[in-house]
Amino acid sequence: MSTYVYDFAEGGRDMVGLLGNKGANLAEMTRMGLPVPPGFTVTTEACRVFLASGEPPTELRDQIRDHLAVLERGAGRRLGQADDPLLVSVRSGASVSMPGMMETVLDVGLNDYSVLGLGKTHERERFAWDSYRRLVQMYGTTVMGVDGSLFEASLTGVKEQHHAPDDSTLDVPDLIRITESFKDLILERTGRAFPQDPAEQLWGAVLAVFASWNGERARLYRRRERIADDLGTAVTVQRMVFGNLGPDSGSGVAFTRDPATGRPGVYGDYLPSAQGEDVVSGVRNTVPLQELATLDPTSFTQLHEHMAALETHYRDLCDIEFTIEGGRLWMLQTRVGKRTAQAAFGIASQLADEGVITIRQALGRVDGAGLAQLMFPRFDTTGTDTVIARGIPASPGAAVGAVVFDSAEAVRRAGAGEKVVLVRNETTADDLPGMVAAQAVLTSHGGKTSHAAVVARGMGKVCVCGAEGVVVDGRTRCFTAGRLTVPEGTVVSVDGSRGLVLRGAVPMVDSELVHYFDRGGRLPDDPAAQEAVLPVHRILQEADAARRLEVRANADTPQDAARARRFGAQGIGLCRTEHMFLGDRRPLVEAMILAEGAADRDAALGALLPLQRADFTGILKAMDGLPVTIRLLDPPLHEFLPDRTELAVRTARQEALGAAPDPRDTALLAAVNRMHEENPMLGLRGVRLGLVVPGLVAMQVRAVAEAVVTRSRAGGDPRAEIMVPLVDTVEELRLVKQEVDRVLTAVSTETGVALECPVGTMIELPRAALTAGRIAEEARFFSFGTNDLTQTTWGFSRDDVEAAFFSAYLDKGVFPVSPFETIDREGVGRLVRIAVAEGRAARPGLQIGVCGEHGGDPSSVHFFHDVGLDYVSCSPFRVPVARLEAGRAALETSGREAVDHAGGRAVPAGRVR
Repeated sequence: MSTYVYDFAEGGRDMVGLLGNKGANLAEMTRMGLPVPPGFTVTTEACRVFLASGEPPTELRDQIRDHLAVLERGAGRRLGQADDPLLVSVRSGASVSMPGMMETVLDVGLNDYSVLGLGKTHERERFAWDSYRRLVQMYGTTVMGVDGSLFEASLTGVKEQHHAPDDSTLDVPDLIRITESFKDLILERTGRAFPQDPAEQLWGAVLAVFASWNGERARLYRRRERIADDLGTAVTVQRMVFGNLGPDSGSGVAFTRDPATGRPGVYGDYLPSAQGEDVVSGVRNTVPLQELATLDPTSFTQLHEHMAALETHYRDLCDIEFTIEGGRLWMLQTRVGKRTAQAAFGIASQLADEGVITIRQALGRVDGAGLAQLMFPRFDTTGTDTVIARGIPASPGAAVGAVVFDSAEAVRRAGAGEKVVLVRNETTADDLPGMVAAQAVLTSHGGKTSHAAVVARGMGKVCVCGAEGVVVDGRTRCFTAGRLTVPEGTVVSVDGSRGLVLRGAVPMVDSELVHYFDRGGRLPDDPAAQEAVLPVHRILQEADAARRLEVRANADTPQDAARARRFGAQGIGLCRTEHMFLGDRRPLVEAMILAEGAADRDAALGALLPLQRADFTGILKAMDGLPVTIRLLDPPLHEFLPDRTELAVRTARQEALGAAPDPRDTALLAAVNRMHEENPMLGLRGVRLGLVVPGLVAMQVRAVAEAVVTRSRAGGDPRAEIMVPLVDTVEELRLVKQEVDRVLTAVSTETGVALECPVGTMIELPRAALTAGRIAEEARFFSFGTNDLTQTTWGFSRDDVEAAFFSAYLDKGVFPVSPFETIDREGVGRLVRIAVAEGRAARPGLQIGVCGEHGGDPSSVHFFHDVGLDYVSCSPFRVPVARLEAGRAALETSGREAVDHAGGRAVPAGRVR
């Protein structure tokens, strides 16, 4: 027979998976000799049986009865006895802390008779009926499914009738009347009476807590926090102690350090004459915990001692719930406390300074998500702001600007010194100048890995995508959101962290951390700023010392390259050359496409050559001495041509007016029609483009080679690498490589400078991954393009599917997180493993990296470390995050010092319970 119930004295914090966070820590405090009301825990295993079958284990009820008997003997009272009854609390407790997400039932064991025994003296009568009212309300909502707002409305009506500010001022007749009305409400709404049998109350409460694991808020919380759905929750049953017994009683929550800032000290709230739920629900105003020193000096001193003992024992910030009953202190819960990102870094650094943990263990107590949050500017949210629209929070941060609807207007206004927000249905490569000029990007379509999102994150721009309520009207130059019309020039605030667009200019707070990185990791002189930055500085240094993975950046301009280097990048893993063909260079690309013969095409390519050479020279200078991987042109050529529909309408309008269409428009339309593809992302692009368009590869390689020569003659140390995109078969790479070698040899002969530019390829198609051994015969390096590899493995178009059905897939548990955000280890990850193994078997020492957006995702970085990649490459803004996670990945696999606790990771500001 399985054991599904454990007394507190039988467990410990090492049993958190079985007893849940709450049960394990109650057992640990019992072991430590702290004043914990006795009780027992129903295991997560019992919950999993219930969730899988719809029924609890057959032996569970008997085991609960046996442990309850032990609890009753220890207390000298029985559950529900008419004279001075034993009461218990029934609370949830998952192995991963989910505060407030599941159910609790207090005061279990009261009924119409035992309430009289509980309130047998005049002094206890109000307390007894207050407790009974709470039980009926909580049980009716949690177990019997009555809408909680109905209870609240009834309670509010009585308070208003008596002009009572809160329920603590209601007298005994009022509480009796409320309790009876609650029972009537339950009978009316459910057809069943509130149960008078205490054993039935206890059993119903346990099953309700099990069921709350799959409640809407719990599922939403798990999805946001990436907590597995199959863990289940434990249930703790504990002897009640009463903070609502009178003025010498109360309940509170304490933190051993400030969970918002990390500063040492005693932090928390206390509420006299109240149960614990009153403190966390906010139904009454609490007092600062320090006031307990005046209200009850003895209990405050004891609490302070217990807090110190717990922090020493857990070696971390502890979150503690306590109750004082008639002047006696009881410890009801502790856990490693949730904290903001700022507090996470601060506390970890402080504990290292205090010798409680090592600096390497401090690295294990922070994460990249918290670091990223600290880097983004934030709005001052103390005011009340009008929300215009809601969308997908694609690139965090805060930005204010005037609404504009096209790239040219964004550039024009920004050039005049105005801050702008670019609003589009979706963005394309042609919108890049406007995105560079804008403070933020808002799109009505797309998801977190759409073009707008990926490029915005790469530039550290704020972005909200998929705001379906936004209807963009380029003709009238406005957008509508519901009944509101927002014309061009209207100032809005875009909150990329919450996916909100707000009316007007909301005040912002700058990130000191970004200033620190922009100074190349030099600490600020201001003491306050240094206090905020120093913990990150110390822990990042440790991460850099520990990590095996190099961290490179995806950068396409000298400015981005220089910034990436300041942020700690060890080279460029992806330089996209297509971004160099936009703006005022676009007519040259159009000329190349429209060329009627080799001479015209060569002229257009010749005009592009010095421009590309200058770009590469600047980037190589910014990254002097570090590798720069330059990807040959990847997107289909039609992306550099005007919109097909727009051209057709323009020429048709001219013909309808009896005028001859513009010859250039006619030629462009013919080219667009000729090059039109139903699915261009799987068409003529990448290596295919280089093989079909004569001279294109030669021009780009010559530009790279001549830039290397220029930098070498200037005394630099250029380390250019040439990457061929979208290779499917080794024959494609072999043909392109022959052209590359020919050009490199020619430039070396012409200049007298020896050139060594390794040629490698992007592995971004399943066939390439599965034939990596063959491809490695020609490739000096691999770089996984995980964006396209994910699309082609899943058969997803990322611009379409995220907005269309990803939310439904997440809700249904098809996958726990978007495969475009975090690497799909089972599918895409398996292809990566195959390619790494076969590539290195064919070419030992083959250098392998990743340059898709997954290269900056914290979870994915750990996978890439485990699979044996040499480097990850990500946007400049995410370089510090990748550095941190690469260090954490090395720490987790080294076995030298394992992370010694669970639950202490950073959470976004404002989410500390």
